[in-house]
Amino acid sequence: MARELWLLRHGDAEPGDGKPDEERRLTDRGERQATAVGAALEAIGAEFALALTSPRVRAVQTAQLACRRLGLEPVEHPPLSDGFGRDDALVVLEGQDDDARILVVGHEPDFSQTVYELTGGRVDLKKGGLAAVSVKSGEGELLLLLRPRELAGLAGAGGGDI
Repeated sequence: MARELWLLRHGDAEPGDGKPDEERRLTDRGERQATAVGAALEAIGAEFALALTSPRVRAVQTAQLACRRLGLEPVEHPPLSDGFGRDDALVVLEGQDDDARILVVGHEPDFSQTVYELTGGRVDLKKGGLAAVSVKSGEGELLLLLRPRELAGLAGAGGGDI
């Protein structure tokens, strides 16, 4: 069996407007995106051994909203804040059960680059979007790539303003 890394990009966030990037919060739309992710993951029966999040406010908010439906408490993981890549992903997966699923919440361009480094596939991970990669012996296979609208559909929320 292979371990799975599920990468969730934070939801839509407020503009910087002179505020430090680390303090930017989710917009109402971002909150709806994050809530829809949790509902979609619940609807497909996804279970996770662990949820890790960037310590940036918008990522923590996304993780908390998405994980609420899954009965998980996200743990802050500083490497997800900036520069997260293949080696970091392998460290996260190291020591987990062979069939473990780990959810990580973070940022672009790190997540698209991580998917590329693991699978060779180029993806465009939208705000509030989700990618899943199966990883075995350091090599990965893209399992899914979902945009916020598709996640909202899975959640039964339509996709109107997501």
